[in-house]
Amino acid sequence: MIEIKPYIEHAVLVGLITPNQPEDRTKEYLDELAFLADTHGIVPVKRFTQRLNLPITATYVGEGKLDEIDQYIAEHHPIDVVIFDDELSPRQIRNIEKALNHKGQPDVRVIDRTILILEIFLQRAQTSYAKTQVEMAHLQYMLPRLTRMWSHLDRQRGGGGTNRGMGETQIEADKRVIGQRIALLREQLKTIDKQMATQRQHRGKMVRVALVGYTNVGKSTLMNLLSKSEVFAENKLFATLDTTVRKVTIENLPFLLSDTVGFIRKLPHHLVESFKSTLDEVREADLLVHVVDISHPNFEEQYEVVEQTIADICKEDKPTIVIFNKIDNFTYIPKEEDDLTPIQRENLSLEDLEKSWMARLGDDCIFISAKNKDNIDALRALLYDRIKAIHVKRYPYNDFLFQQYEND
Repeated sequence: MIEIKPYIEHAVLVGLITPNQPEDRTKEYLDELAFLADTHGIVPVKRFTQRLNLPITATYVGEGKLDEIDQYIAEHHPIDVVIFDDELSPRQIRNIEKALNHKGQPDVRVIDRTILILEIFLQRAQTSYAKTQVEMAHLQYMLPRLTRMWSHLDRQRGGGGTNRGMGETQIEADKRVIGQRIALLREQLKTIDKQMATQRQHRGKMVRVALVGYTNVGKSTLMNLLSKSEVFAENKLFATLDTTVRKVTIENLPFLLSDTVGFIRKLPHHLVESFKSTLDEVREADLLVHVVDISHPNFEEQYEVVEQTIADICKEDKPTIVIFNKIDNFTYIPKEEDDLTPIQRENLSLEDLEKSWMARLGDDCIFISAKNKDNIDALRALLYDRIKAIHVKRYPYNDFLFQQYEND
């Protein structure tokens, strides 16, 4: 029997260098976009960048850059998709497709970072809840962009004195169907949200700890290590979409540990809205454990992205432990003695980073390797101390029992 291999799409990536986004930052963003493409099963083969003060309103990049992309696509078949690192307006998508898709050349898809993330979520959603959340976010994103799907029928006029063309009628029909579907999904999510809220209430007054962090920083691996469970973990972006909750006991102290969906730069607004119940795990947690990939060259920005997202989600400050994970992957490039340039991030040793971050965060900061189980005993001790403080505050009479246990 002949095995039919799935077709693999090839893509070019496009980003801008602006006064607010220098070249090195754009390179890092395109690295992440390439990782997103790879997660979705798309092979990135070429990158294009352009220096502009602001994106071009009509086409995002200039006409000359579009011609350059068009020429590359014509000479390097197959190129199936062009992915832009920023969200494109319906007008931009329509104009870019018109410039790249012409007679004598295979059509290419034009998508942006937002739709790529949405497609990854659609691909990776496993439970009916996650599928419902992602479908609604996807439809909300596509609704204002339907016009480009029927552009070939625009301006056509029907017979018999009608004032509307076929294209306009089809657009309105599609919008109505999608609007009805969104309304149905919204009602389903309300029902599921109530069910999940009831489940959270039934967990009692146990201390609740939520793992948060940028996508692919090792939250699920840490979850497996602490809870001795088998939560799916993979070196891909958004390996976990559904919130997983496990009961964990350290010494004599039980608590609930939840693994939440990873955050990312420019996380689509519709996804944030759709994943309300997932984010409620963060809102209602007693303690946040912010996991950071210390080996990532841009971990400081990832840290800030997560902190800002948490600030947007939670109205109150929550106790937080910061775990710098993947110290086994950390690379250090010593600075030459006669090099007079300022010390950069890659010239800082792990000991230097420990001193700087621990000085900033005090005892609420620890460096580990969840993969190699390095410094895990210290992490368990830190979690025990923080969770015990919350537990004793909630149940003051239990303080005596803790003291007895620790003295035995």
